[in-house]
Amino acid sequence: MPLLPRRFERLKSVLNRRISDLTVLIENVEKPHNLSAIIRSCDAVGVLEAYAIFNKEKFLTFNSTAQGSQKWVKINQYKMTTEAIKVLKEKGFKLYGTNLNPRSIDYRKCNFKGPTAFVLGAEKWGISEEASSLMDEHIHIPMRGMVESLNVSVAASALLFEAIRQRQVANMVPESGEGMSQETYKEKLFEWAYPEVAQWSKSEGRKYPELNDKGEIIDNLPRTEKMRY
Repeated sequence: MPLLPRRFERLKSVLNRRISDLTVLIENVEKPHNLSAIIRSCDAVGVLEAYAIFNKEKFLTFNSTAQGSQKWVKINQYKMTTEAIKVLKEKGFKLYGTNLNPRSIDYRKCNFKGPTAFVLGAEKWGISEEASSLMDEHIHIPMRGMVESLNVSVAASALLFEAIRQRQVANMVPESGEGMSQETYKEKLFEWAYPEVAQWSKSEGRKYPELNDKGEIIDNLPRTEKMRY
């Protein structure tokens, strides 16, 4: 089916508000419900891409809690904690590890208006000692009850919405695509609009075809690929 104009406009309106310098790094969060809820929160605040560490050989598994949000928030997956952290630091992110230790501070006292990555650990153990040693800052969400911490997905939501609140107050929330480079915007828009053609282009080592203002593909493609859309 051709991409309907109103669908194309909807994709652009969401992408216009995506943020490339706010993300989460989740370390060995295996429960589908928690993983799904975290990605749904990422989508809700406008996170462009998330990051995940899985030391085991396994696929990311989602359930109905995600509500399909995993289609709109790319998850970059790594096997090694050091590798994922290196990638984020090279991109200029400041890493905030959720951790209950003497060095951790109240998350509300932090400035999340710069490139920010929240690092959250497995449901039972939290972030690993390896990850902890590489954090720029340790933070915690103060508790007033008998339990010392929130569920990992709830913690992720609280942190992400605090970051977006700070940016809204500072008038730093993108509305017209300024949350990413124009090159990234064009690539992401095509992937959202024509995921199968995007996958084929990657497999063929080709650049994505150009789109016109209506969202129509204007490049010549093989007939078999035209049938995909």
